[in-house]
Amino acid sequence: MTIMSEPLLKCENVSEVFGGLKAVSDFNLYINPGELVGLIGPNGAGKTTAFNLFTGVYQPTTGTITFAGESLLGLKPYQITQKGIARTFQNIRLFSELSVLDNVKIAFHSHVKYGLLESVLRIGRYFSEEERVEEESLRLLKIFHLEDHAKEQAKNLPYGAQRRLEIARALATKPKLLLLDEPAAGMNPQETKELMDMIQWIRKEFGLTILLIEHDMALVMGICERIYVLEYGSTIAEGTPAEIKEDPEVIRAYLGGE
Repeated sequence: MTIMSEPLLKCENVSEVFGGLKAVSDFNLYINPGELVGLIGPNGAGKTTAFNLFTGVYQPTTGTITFAGESLLGLKPYQITQKGIARTFQNIRLFSELSVLDNVKIAFHSHVKYGLLESVLRIGRYFSEEERVEEESLRLLKIFHLEDHAKEQAKNLPYGAQRRLEIARALATKPKLLLLDEPAAGMNPQETKELMDMIQWIRKEFGLTILLIEHDMALVMGICERIYVLEYGSTIAEGTPAEIKEDPEVIRAYLGGE
């Protein structure tokens, strides 16, 4: 894979302080276009806080975050989504009362080509755009083996299918960078193996860059090219899976000693 010299996402000297607590401290990270990078660490290490900083949920106390060469500081989450960053959540956040299809269609609407007046009056490009959104949504559902559940309420899907739907919805925003927050949480070994294959496939199929938080070390070591390790909000290691496995600081953080 050809790596471009300019990182897609770059986080420099970022700290996030809540009251007197430093959730993230002097955090540095870069991701090149096309990479699949892991972010790991013990519980409470600051991983999800980092995702919240990248997506505008939090604003950093200090430091800079850039995406495709542009600063993300001060932007709202919807503005960052429009720039090309999508995420899933550790705790699944679907529109549970809506249909599976509508969950995906809502995400596509950040890219519709009709205006407010056309939407209210249902004129102009409204119907052709709505037809396109439905077709693209159904195509995504088929990719994730959810087309037979299109009309069901999202809350009625099995757990693993809800995880797939959340990823499908994230892809509907047409991201360049996909942030996956513990996508294997609650999955059995077979579902986890299928998830690994799916992540690698969608990365290639959609031309994505992916940053992954995950506690399942087999998954992380099996698919990530580089890994960052956080402890108490600070980066204690960065390298290939082989390097991370042997790093004494990582061993100490996870096991309490060598």
